[in-house]
Amino acid sequence: MYLDSAKKAEIFAEYGASATDTGSCESQIALLTFRIQHLTEHVKANHKDYVTNRSLVKLVGQRRRFLSYLKRKDIERYRAIVKKLGLRK
Repeated sequence: MYLDSAKKAEIFAEYGASATDTGSCESQIALLTFRIQHLTEHVKANHKDYVTNRSLVKLVGQRRRFLSYLKRKDIERYRAIVKKLGLRK
């Protein structure tokens, strides 16, 4: 599987406060970004996989909601995570 518990802990340790910090916006956005990147590669190779394409669109919407929440609450944390992940222009 592409996303095991060790990979999740690594993502949470890098973007969250600690390896067990699974609830912060930054760690959830980072995890969603990793999943989106993986599914994007899958959809490029399997363009008729409509179920995965729908899942990809749902994940992008979920990440967008997290980002807009973070932007409303703390603009500095929003700018930091966007720059670290390279999401915006």
